[in-house]
Amino acid sequence: MTNPLQIQLESARLRLRPTRATDLAYVLQAEQDSENSGFIMPWPLAKHHQALHNLNLAHLIIEKRESKQPMGFILLAGLEDANKSIEFRRIVITEKGAGFGKEALGLVKKLAFEQLKTHRLWLDVKDYNQRARHLYESVGFVVEGTLWECFKNGDHYESLVIMAMLEGEYHA
Repeated sequence: MTNPLQIQLESARLRLRPTRATDLAYVLQAEQDSENSGFIMPWPLAKHHQALHNLNLAHLIIEKRESKQPMGFILLAGLEDANKSIEFRRIVITEKGAGFGKEALGLVKKLAFEQLKTHRLWLDVKDYNQRARHLYESVGFVVEGTLWECFKNGDHYESLVIMAMLEGEYHA
């Protein structure tokens, strides 16, 4: 059974659509790219495949609107959360520096607040990922705090910054 969430959002240059099993080779390659792998916790193929069938998750491909060429993906979690709080779990963009990330974030906010009617959209970002933190702040996410050295990565611990946006802030 496939996740029945039917998402098709568009912006000037991008489209979000549900990830298909045939997209997973691209997803794995995007995660393993050296420009991305240090900033996320990559999943094995089986976990991505399970996510396609999980009603609490949205696994979405970001594609160029005209060519339909994939250029990233997004994971959202908590779609069934009784508190109406959705976690923006992951964004991976394979074409950096052209504003696609910011444009994709606009679509994520529209999906979360207008279609899914969430109250809170939140994320965590590695504390040293200044590029992502700046991007999130530029589209309205606010720092809520830091989880100091909360997970082990190899032989050291890393910290996560928690950022969020509320429904009222989106609509303001």
